[in-house]
Amino acid sequence: MDTKEKEYDGMRYPSIDELLEKIDSKYKLAYAAARRAKIIEEEDGYTPLGLTDGTEDPLCYKPIGIALEEILQDQTKITFKKN
Repeated sequence: MDTKEKEYDGMRYPSIDELLEKIDSKYKLAYAAARRAKIIEEEDGYTPLGLTDGTEDPLCYKPIGIALEEILQDQTKITFKKN
């Protein structure tokens, strides 16, 4: 199903199962999303993915939702240090 066809449903989108295919741990996912959301929040004039032309409505409007969408769509590169 295309993300454009999905309806925003609180924290059910993006799906935790889909996100865990991108990052293998809920803790790492929470950390990465929080870090990215903070960066998004601090950026002036940030436009969510796919909205550069202003014709589409985003599925998520809050920074944390945008960060999770970016992770799901592989728009954010995340690397973790190995112990």
